[in-house]
Amino acid sequence: MASDRPSDSEPTASFGYRDVPRGEKEPLVRQVFDSVAPRYDLMNDLMSLGVHRLWKAELVRLVAPRAGQALLDVAGGTGDVAFRLQDRAPKAKLTVCDINEKMLSAGRDRAIDDGRLHGLDWVVGNAEKLPFASSRFDAYTIAFGLRNVTDIDAALAEARRVLKPGGRFFCLEFSQVVLPWLKDIYDRYSFSVLPFLGGIVANDRESYRYLAESIRKFPPQEELLARLEAAGLEQARYRNMTGGVVAIHSGWRL
Repeated sequence: MASDRPSDSEPTASFGYRDVPRGEKEPLVRQVFDSVAPRYDLMNDLMSLGVHRLWKAELVRLVAPRAGQALLDVAGGTGDVAFRLQDRAPKAKLTVCDINEKMLSAGRDRAIDDGRLHGLDWVVGNAEKLPFASSRFDAYTIAFGLRNVTDIDAALAEARRVLKPGGRFFCLEFSQVVLPWLKDIYDRYSFSVLPFLGGIVANDRESYRYLAESIRKFPPQEELLARLEAAGLEQARYRNMTGGVVAIHSGWRL
């Protein structure tokens, strides 16, 4: 009988706690976000008890966008980070890029509902092979998206490529909890409460189980820092928030 497991010689990628052939991860992730797109922002509020708003506010503060800058938000389909950047710098030029058309559709609908009719471009694109010219953007942001790409190093190299000299990279992502007393609480919450909420609110328990697993498979803070440096992003650093539940990594293209 044929096995569903990848052969030892076949390149693989992690899809949560499963290893799948590399070519299968992208469609599997797309399926997850197709499913959760309509309730994605509501679930963010419920899952984080609203704390994700503080994390994103700090991200935007660190970006410090200015009028006239070209800003790229990758994996930002629903527009949550882009809208905050636009509020901070209404005359900046914002591009939202996401591989998932349903997420972008949700973001465009939100933008229209909010009266955001100018200054935002919505582009379907893969973080590992961005559809933009080199040296185009002053800042690159990716929030809660890097752990879902198949090849993190390729995505980091692309981030550097599309940044202008003097441009800056920012990644807000779930990370490794550094407070021992918080770790057990967080684990129980992630694997019990999140799938339960996903089942009740988004009618998709398994997608939120995958999202919890993907957090555990993501590189810890120091490893990701080294990978930023290997991609040519200089003066790389990170800042933990909420005891390491999330971290913001940043680096410059010099």
